[in-house]
Amino acid sequence: MSIVYLTTQGAQAHLENGRLTVTVQGEILARLPLNQITLVVVFGNIGLTTPLMGALLEKGAEIVFLTQRGRFRGRLHGHDTPHVALRRRQYAALEDPAWTLQMVRGLVTAKIQHQRGLLQRYRRRKSSVPAGVDAAIAHLQAALQTAGRKQSANALRGVEGTAARAYFGGLKALFRPACRFSGRNRRPPRDPVNVLLSLGYTILLQKAQSAVQAVGLDPYAGFLHTAVYGRPALALDLMEEFRPVVDGMVLKVCNQGLIAPDDFEPGTPERPIRLSEAGLRRFLKDLEGRFAQRFLHPLRKERLTLNQSLVEQAYQIARRLREGRPGYRGMGFR
Repeated sequence: MSIVYLTTQGAQAHLENGRLTVTVQGEILARLPLNQITLVVVFGNIGLTTPLMGALLEKGAEIVFLTQRGRFRGRLHGHDTPHVALRRRQYAALEDPAWTLQMVRGLVTAKIQHQRGLLQRYRRRKSSVPAGVDAAIAHLQAALQTAGRKQSANALRGVEGTAARAYFGGLKALFRPACRFSGRNRRPPRDPVNVLLSLGYTILLQKAQSAVQAVGLDPYAGFLHTAVYGRPALALDLMEEFRPVVDGMVLKVCNQGLIAPDDFEPGTPERPIRLSEAGLRRFLKDLEGRFAQRFLHPLRKERLTLNQSLVEQAYQIARRLREGRPGYRGMGFR
């Protein structure tokens, strides 16, 4: 999955000899072969010509439009999937409470395992354990055991919610005091850490939706996230296991000073704090670098990137539907 981020305000992107070419006032910023691009993410006031958009869609690439600060606006993609039989199985599984239960249990378990793993890794690296981290790890361990006993999807959703609160209680203790992170807030995010978390989750959701569509599934028909008009529920399902990847990246860039307080500025009542364009570029570079790193995939036993792993996990859902095997197996991140 090759992703292009367009962030320079006032830039123009057009098609030139089979390449996506980006210019600002006549100066060329980038030229990228079109056949290597699977997703283009456009931030704010950037123009794309009709021939370029048509060529991207014809080659199967998708275009996502965000505001300058990273709020989702809309998405363009090409031909609809021909996978009618697969989607019929998906819709039938949604109507089967036993199937949904096993799917939700797998998704919730995978997410909590990764949250616990992130806290445990940082705990091992520190000579002194911040208050609250051990309690959060213990809560997540108990939540895993509880999830194995629950017999309804709604009960599992409750376990996921309480586990998330405990997790963020432990995660906030790992940030430097200068970061002033007191816990998760959104709509709108009200501090720098939450701005980065929301932005990272937005990017992750676009990756997850591309992965779901790539394997032929309906991104709007999910199991953990129930169907709501306009909400890509299955893409949200898929991204849950990968959220701690974003959390870890935000922890890194904040604690190492890669994103500093000077990268933020006051905004409007609707968006009280904003990330600068320079800070946005650095954050996207670091985040994409993390998703492009190769590691030994514990299920496939091959070296894959996290971008490829998203697609692999989407394929797992598709294979289970085709084979009639309910459930979901998390990757078990290292």
